[in-house]
Amino acid sequence: MNINTNNFKENTFDAIVIGSGISGGWAAKELCEKGLKTLVLERGRDVKHVADYPTALLKPWEFKNGMFNTTKDIKESPVQSQSFDPSDKHFFVNDSEHPYKQKKPFNWIRGYQVGGRSLTWGRQCYRWSDLDFEANAKDGHGVDWPIRYKDIEDWYSYVERFVGISGQKEQLSYLPDGEFIDPMPLNCIEHHLKDSIKNSQDRLLTIARVANLSKGWQNRGPCQYRNLCSRGCPFGGYFSSNSATLPVAMATGNLTLRPFSVVTEIVYDDKTKCATEVRIIDTLTKKTEEYFAKIVFVNASTINTAAILLQSTSNRFPNGLGNDSLELGHNLMDHHSSAGASGYHDGYTDKYYEGRRPAGFLIPRYRNLSNEKEKLSFTRGYNLQGHGERQEWIDRSYALSGFGKDFKEKLTTPGPWTVWMAGWGECLPYHENKISLSTTRDDWGMPVVDIDFSFKDNEDKMMDDIKNTAAEMLEKADFKGINAFNYHKPGGSTVHEMGTARMGKDPNTSVLNKFNQVHTVPNVFVTDGSCMTSSACQNPSLTYMALTARACAYAVDLLKKGELG
Repeated sequence: MNINTNNFKENTFDAIVIGSGISGGWAAKELCEKGLKTLVLERGRDVKHVADYPTALLKPWEFKNGMFNTTKDIKESPVQSQSFDPSDKHFFVNDSEHPYKQKKPFNWIRGYQVGGRSLTWGRQCYRWSDLDFEANAKDGHGVDWPIRYKDIEDWYSYVERFVGISGQKEQLSYLPDGEFIDPMPLNCIEHHLKDSIKNSQDRLLTIARVANLSKGWQNRGPCQYRNLCSRGCPFGGYFSSNSATLPVAMATGNLTLRPFSVVTEIVYDDKTKCATEVRIIDTLTKKTEEYFAKIVFVNASTINTAAILLQSTSNRFPNGLGNDSLELGHNLMDHHSSAGASGYHDGYTDKYYEGRRPAGFLIPRYRNLSNEKEKLSFTRGYNLQGHGERQEWIDRSYALSGFGKDFKEKLTTPGPWTVWMAGWGECLPYHENKISLSTTRDDWGMPVVDIDFSFKDNEDKMMDDIKNTAAEMLEKADFKGINAFNYHKPGGSTVHEMGTARMGKDPNTSVLNKFNQVHTVPNVFVTDGSCMTSSACQNPSLTYMALTARACAYAVDLLKKGELG
């Protein structure tokens, strides 16, 4: 870690990146590789690859309380504890120490450390298509995207070749194929379901496209099929900022990484009409420091990015930096993933699998496609994500009777094959779903974020359809004990929050232009989830990466032309 003194010359860089998660790590890599002296500001602690994964190799019985959270954990972190267990708790914030307000229930999952949530993400990587980029324009929800698939197609390929994404090409226009390494194999029950839905409903089931390495790649991996990814992988078997982008950035000699740095504001200069500095509070010394650069990338994650921009007020921008449209903080989205179905199958009892594959299956979107004839009660669509496995002893032990040798044999005999699957559905960009700054202050004197979000009628109707179609697919594949469910999880639970500083063509209705550049502050770029104009139904991280690489190339080109700062 390089921490500079409070000296103007030493605190001046070519570029500053706020945040070190998936998009921040990519911004650091791209800017450093292009020769820019780059400062990465991270509000949390440092996490070094391998060295700071303390639980990566522990067995379940080596944890004091097994894999169960304590009542203290749940009391201190009622939101985060829904996502962590003792093996990865250290990569999530403590809710009591980092409060936020909720007008309605919203699970804001956070990881304040170098690498951010790239250490704990689900690793699913899907391209968007023009079905997604054109949706707002066609049905009138939100504003039109300023880009189309052709604008980032090559950038998808660029980031995929570095990340290493295992997947199967399927030649679907609405889910474009990528630059894949070898796919992970489906197991027998997943093949059974695949064949059934293809024959009976002309739908497709494929292996999930994930940033887990089926072979060694870019001096990382391969995946060891442990499925313990959220602990941090000492083998580099999945993509994270810590294992991939930040080491490459550091190797250039151009990166300065500064953890323990809470950004308080981005300072705008009326003369240059650009941002000139970023102010931070050092959480160890409690001192305020300033850093200067010609380019600023804001990648603090959707909600924190909006909060930083809203806090950055001036005479020119009394409502937040670049907020002439008054859209900053609005149009918050998150995928819903509450509805689905599960069941068991009596067949294939002579088959099992090897290892713990860290990827499930995907049934790509099949609703509201251009060729669909039926009239549905909702707009947009969803995909189904799930997995098939033999029922484990923990799921059967409460129902089994007996003791001694026979009882142990029952417990250690695999149960029937099961499938669980749920719909990841699109959320429309509602203006009233928003974040704002409350009058309450946190430990650093910063306004506590107030979140006002709810799913609405379109999402509710989509969830009903997910339940019905998922159950129907299992029934047609001869599954039994089918349970169609809706967990009714609140917003934020899918951890795909997006949209608080959206891209658009018109500065009057959006915050960013087609290159993720703040319309009215040309040297500030935003490429995390806040830039998204709609949410589609695909996991969004791959799109963040592609947009970040594209924006970095554009920013550096402008800098070389002398058009920034």
